[in-house]
Amino acid sequence: MLFKIAIKNLLGARLRTWLNVFVTAISFFMIIFVSAMYDGMREHAMQVSIDTEIAGGAYWHPKYDPMDPMTFEDAHSVPPVAVQALVDHEKAVPVLVSQASIYPNGRIMPVIMKGISPEQTIVNMPTQKLVTIDETAIPVMIGTGMAKDAKLEVGDSFTIRWLDADRTYDADEGTVVHIMETENFKLDMGHIWIPLEKAQTMLAMEEEATYVTFAKDVSPIDENGDWIPRDVKYLIRDMEALIEADEPNAAIMYIILLALAAMGIFNAQVLSIFRRGKEIGTLMALGMTRSRVVGLFTLEGGLNAFLAVIMTVVLFGPVLWYFGAYGINMGIDYSEGQMGLIMAKRLIPVYSIGLVLTTTIIVSIIVLIVSYLPSRSIAKMRPTDALRGKVTV
Repeated sequence: MLFKIAIKNLLGARLRTWLNVFVTAISFFMIIFVSAMYDGMREHAMQVSIDTEIAGGAYWHPKYDPMDPMTFEDAHSVPPVAVQALVDHEKAVPVLVSQASIYPNGRIMPVIMKGISPEQTIVNMPTQKLVTIDETAIPVMIGTGMAKDAKLEVGDSFTIRWLDADRTYDADEGTVVHIMETENFKLDMGHIWIPLEKAQTMLAMEEEATYVTFAKDVSPIDENGDWIPRDVKYLIRDMEALIEADEPNAAIMYIILLALAAMGIFNAQVLSIFRRGKEIGTLMALGMTRSRVVGLFTLEGGLNAFLAVIMTVVLFGPVLWYFGAYGINMGIDYSEGQMGLIMAKRLIPVYSIGLVLTTTIIVSIIVLIVSYLPSRSIAKMRPTDALRGKVTV
């Protein structure tokens, strides 16, 4: 009985019904979309770190500590036989790390110099750009942030100064052969990349490396000598810690979105119900109990939420699909250092079943509550007062 009356009321007041449904659908869309964008940003940061640095994991020289440049001087040796076998089969790439200084445009800048094979395909970096015909200068690849800080362009030359294995300072001319645009600020700032063999010769560390990064499909090996295996979980621990520390911010943002949605739904629903005070008085005058009146309006709120879900799928579903497939151009200038964050130029939202279900349930509960409370207040009035329009909370 109540269901039939609720359907009749919704169909009889089309403008009011669709206004309430549209406001609720907008709330569904905004909460899901913004939350998915936030999740996509964090997932993208994780994926960029894996693609450009970590791949399947690495084997570190026992003295290597990437957070302490003072360890670079002694963190090098010939990789263990089993690790070198991965390199020989093109399943891993060795990297030789050293401190250095560059002198661009009359200035001095401390940098981390890394030697890497130009032919490697293990990490997502354009190292093939390091292949040059000119043997007179050291080919150097840098990031856009480094290029901006040092005021360097492709073809510019500068002096590189380093300390070799014999504790002797040496210097030579380097030429920028490529400026890579990476989304990983850690590779973009303060690093210069040169061919591995060139680095080994410069540093008098023939066949040596600081760490070896292996491909994603390579299983860990046991015969790694004294080199330390580092899996993906270990190498992304700092990123995971940042994401975990950011969880309260994500929760606060979600709550704010829910609060804004609740206010919009509340305004639309409450205004609708209070304008129907005379209708409520009529129903009670005709013998409908207060509990059934409240149940009727609460049921209408539930149907509004159901219709809002359908409208979200039909009206905003294609929008969510489009951005999920093609992303959103963020227009980020990576030369600005990205404020210490890994950000995508084109950010793709990540929609999870948990996010959609949680949002649907919570917003539906909000709709039911804001339908129940005002109708209960009006139902407590005398029918004669409601019929006269004397509606008060």
